[in-house]
Amino acid sequence: MKITAIRTTAVGFAQTPDTLKRNLVSATSVFDDHYDKSWFGPGVFTLVEIETDDGITGVGTAGGFTVTAKPIIDTLLAPVLIGEDPARIEYLWQRMYRSSIRIGRKGAVMAAISGVDIALWDLKGKALNTPVYNLLGGLVRPRIPCYASRLYALADRDQLAAEARRYRDQGFAMVKQRFGFGPKDGPGGMAANERLIATVRDAIGPDIELAADAYMGWTVEYTMKMAERLTPYAVKWIEEPLMADDWDGYEFLAQRCPIPLSCGEHEYGLEGFRELISRRITRYLQPDANRVGGITVMTKICAVAEAHHLDIIPHSNESHNLHVIASHSNCPIMEYFPNVEPDTGNELFWKVFVGEPVIEHGSVTPPIQPGLGIEINRDMLRALAL
Repeated sequence: MKITAIRTTAVGFAQTPDTLKRNLVSATSVFDDHYDKSWFGPGVFTLVEIETDDGITGVGTAGGFTVTAKPIIDTLLAPVLIGEDPARIEYLWQRMYRSSIRIGRKGAVMAAISGVDIALWDLKGKALNTPVYNLLGGLVRPRIPCYASRLYALADRDQLAAEARRYRDQGFAMVKQRFGFGPKDGPGGMAANERLIATVRDAIGPDIELAADAYMGWTVEYTMKMAERLTPYAVKWIEEPLMADDWDGYEFLAQRCPIPLSCGEHEYGLEGFRELISRRITRYLQPDANRVGGITVMTKICAVAEAHHLDIIPHSNESHNLHVIASHSNCPIMEYFPNVEPDTGNELFWKVFVGEPVIEHGSVTPPIQPGLGIEINRDMLRALAL
C-alpha cells in the first residue's frame, strides 16, 4: 500500500467565538483591546485526509486554533509522504520532523505533523479492520469517565449555576470552569473570580470535583494570591496559570501553591514534555494529540509520565485523544466538551465528524469501528471550509 494523495481543508468557526473573546482570561488579557483583537484567527483546525492506492483514506486534524498547518502540509510534508508505505508510521514521523526542524519544532509545524500522524493511525486501523486503541495495546477499561469542560465566566451567575447543575445531573463526577479575570483587573477581578468559583461549587455541591482554567492569563504572584482565596472551595487544579514557557515560574508554584497545577495544552513534542515531567512542575499533564506530535508522540509521553508516576489528562475528547486514553492506564479521566451552543470552536468536531462517542451517565464507551471510528460530515465540511 502506498500514499497517493494528501488533501487538506482549512475549517473555520461555525459562528463568531464571542464566548471566547469576552468570557475568558487568556494570554492576551494584558492588552486593553483584548476583546476587540482576540488571538483567535479565522479558523479552528486543518482537516487532513491521506489517500492510498488501496482505496483506504485516513483522517486527522491539525489543531491549536489555527489553520496555518494547511500550507505546511501542502508544501512541505506532502512531498515527503507521497509514494511511501503508510504503515511505517514511526519512520514517516521522523522524516517529517527532521525535514521541518529548521523552521519549527513547536506551534503550527508540530500541529501539521500531528494531523498527518493521526490520519496515518486512522488509516492503519482501517486497513487492519480494528480500532486504533487495539493498535496501542488494547482497552484498559470498558468505559472512560469524563469531566464536563465549559462553564465560561458568565456575567449572569444564575445561568452559570444552572449550567453547572445540568452537568451534575448528567452524571459527571467532575466539572471545569473558566476564570474571567487576571492581574490587569486588580483586586476586584480576584473577587470576581472567587465569586465564579463559589457559584459553581454551591451549584454542584461538595461531592463533585471542580477544576478551573486560567488559560495562561496570570502571573506567579497573582496565582499564589488566587490560590489562597480559592483553597476553601476544594479546587482540584488551576490550569495553565502562566505562559507555556515559564517553566521556572511553574516550578516555583509547584513547590508553594496550595492548589495543584495542570498544564501542557500549549506544549509541543516529546522534548517539551520531558522538561515538564523531569522538573515535576505540574501534577496533571494535558497534551493534545493534534498539537503535540500526533498519536505517536502521545504514546511516548504517556510512557515517560508513567515512569514518573504522573497522570495524563489530554485536552479534549476528540477521537485522537480518546483512543490514547482508552489504551493507557495513567489516563484516568477524559475532558469532555459538551455539544452545546454557542459553539466556541472547542465543540466544532461535533459538527464536522460523525461517530464521536456521546456521554452517558458521566462516561463514554470507546467505539468499535475500525480506525478512529469517525466519518466526515461532508455537507458540514463544505459549509465551514475557508
